[in-house]
Amino acid sequence: MKVCDIMKLKKGKSMCFFSAKGGVGKTTNILNFAGIFEQLEKKVLIIDMDLYSGGIALYLNKSCDKSVYNMAFDIMNGSFTEFNNYTVKVDNYIDILAAPKDPRDANKVDARCIKTIIDKACSIYDAVLIDMNHALDEINLSVIDAVNEIMFFITNDPLDLKNIRSLLSIFDSLGIKNYSLLLNNSRDPFKSYFSLYEMRKIINHDINYSLSVDLFLKDMEKLIMKGAIVSLDRKFADVMSDDYKTFVLMATDLLERDSLK
Repeated sequence: MKVCDIMKLKKGKSMCFFSAKGGVGKTTNILNFAGIFEQLEKKVLIIDMDLYSGGIALYLNKSCDKSVYNMAFDIMNGSFTEFNNYTVKVDNYIDILAAPKDPRDANKVDARCIKTIIDKACSIYDAVLIDMNHALDEINLSVIDAVNEIMFFITNDPLDLKNIRSLLSIFDSLGIKNYSLLLNNSRDPFKSYFSLYEMRKIINHDINYSLSVDLFLKDMEKLIMKGAIVSLDRKFADVMSDDYKTFVLMATDLLERDSLK
């Protein structure tokens, strides 16, 4: 391939969504984030790297015949074909690469394939959003090492704040600096143990973005059952204007910010 051809290749940005504990609202808001990219007319791929219990396909009410496992297996065995043979289209802007249906296949995903999968995705999509569980295992560490940006989800919860402080200390000791923190106030709208100032003191780090309690929806399960992405609702920008602006800011920051790697 000629240098001029390489220069023409698309190079999208990748972001993984990580947390110090489960149940902080990552998956729901990754979908909202994808919806914002769609409104910005950007092509986005959601990769479900929660290999044991991923819910992206379920949330979007999509049946996926192939998954991360199939792609990783084919890459390792030299039988990889076109990227879109492994993904499922949600609409004209959003595709998903699902987690394995059988959790036993999660153990078969070779971590050496992770960077290849993300790099291939970034050559096709403007934004690659990766959902993860909260384990510091080989798969997740490979994702963290491969992406442009890491987004930590945190909540106003004592255990969560304690764990995230320890996690950030580990990241800093490893020299990992390409991360931001998102405070999700919509996950537990009736919990307000600490002020923003106190949370910053507890975790010894600034909080870069926050989602308001307005994003809490009692009927979220019904919307999920319908495969709906809340941020694609025509009323979202008006009814939840602060959160809309936060998502747009996050999206533009990801697309415009130079990676620290």
